[in-house]
Amino acid sequence: MEENKTLEREPEAGKISAADSISALERESDQILASVEKTAEELEIYYAQMVTGSGDGAKGAETEAMATALKNASKSLGKACLRVSEIRDELDARWHDLQNSKKKRKLLPAPPANAMIDLTEGETRHFARGLNLYKLLWICFIGSFAGVVVETLWCLVTNGYLESRAGLVYGPFNLLYGAGAVALTLCLYKFRNRGGWLSFLGGMVVGSVLEYVCSWGQELILGSRSWDYSHMPFNINGRICLLYSAFWGILGVLWIKDLYPRMAKWILKIPNKAGKIITWLLTVFFIINAFMSMVSLCRWTQRQNNVAPSNGFWEWIDERFPDERMERIYANMVFAE
Repeated sequence: MEENKTLEREPEAGKISAADSISALERESDQILASVEKTAEELEIYYAQMVTGSGDGAKGAETEAMATALKNASKSLGKACLRVSEIRDELDARWHDLQNSKKKRKLLPAPPANAMIDLTEGETRHFARGLNLYKLLWICFIGSFAGVVVETLWCLVTNGYLESRAGLVYGPFNLLYGAGAVALTLCLYKFRNRGGWLSFLGGMVVGSVLEYVCSWGQELILGSRSWDYSHMPFNINGRICLLYSAFWGILGVLWIKDLYPRMAKWILKIPNKAGKIITWLLTVFFIINAFMSMVSLCRWTQRQNNVAPSNGFWEWIDERFPDERMERIYANMVFAE
């Protein structure tokens, strides 16, 4: 409760509160609407004058000037209307998120509101605040691990057996999920305090593009695919399909409204000095892990084509990462013919 009180700050003396400003905006909008209706009524008289004086050059110039002024007014009012809609949506979303964060749940506590995360990060000057490099690296680390756990459990529930969903040779990590988490955060962060419909659309676009690019890149570089949606309806080259794009949209809402604030709250508990050191150590580990994964995958592809190792390094790779081990790690690997 003490955290929430920080948001309930009284306006300084002599300054207009947000509620007063919005009330003034509402009154001004009513006045503008009345002015528009009055203009429309006055134009009825002008229309009659246009008919009787249609050949008057001065009247034609005046009409063009009036039309231009109305066009400019329409643009300004349109922008104002759009901005007011954005402000209203953000106000509703912030209030909904704050109220949701106070709800008591039996199994999993409610996620903190993004507004509370923003406030705490700013007040504590945390090393991983906002969308700086440290925050994005931690999101990548956690996303790479959590994605593998979730997909492994999903495989167990749907297929009845455990199967590796890792994307790296060392540990239960898959950088596709980490990159997806980072991409979702970068693209949806500005909508964290907005309505969920924006996060859904953004998640669909970001997830689909990321999935397509990763599939295309893997086939181009390694000559293999980790997934193929050719049997699914509304697919594009078997790399993405409508069903999984919709799943990405749902994930976008779940991510920015639930998972990201939980993760950010956890990251806030990491001490500043130790957190920076741990971040760079994990970064080095993931770089080495990714390099070894690329090398072993490349060599695995060569072995499928009966290419002999050309030197001692590739012989060492064959010894450390034989087909049996690679098949356990990449259980769904499909090689292009």
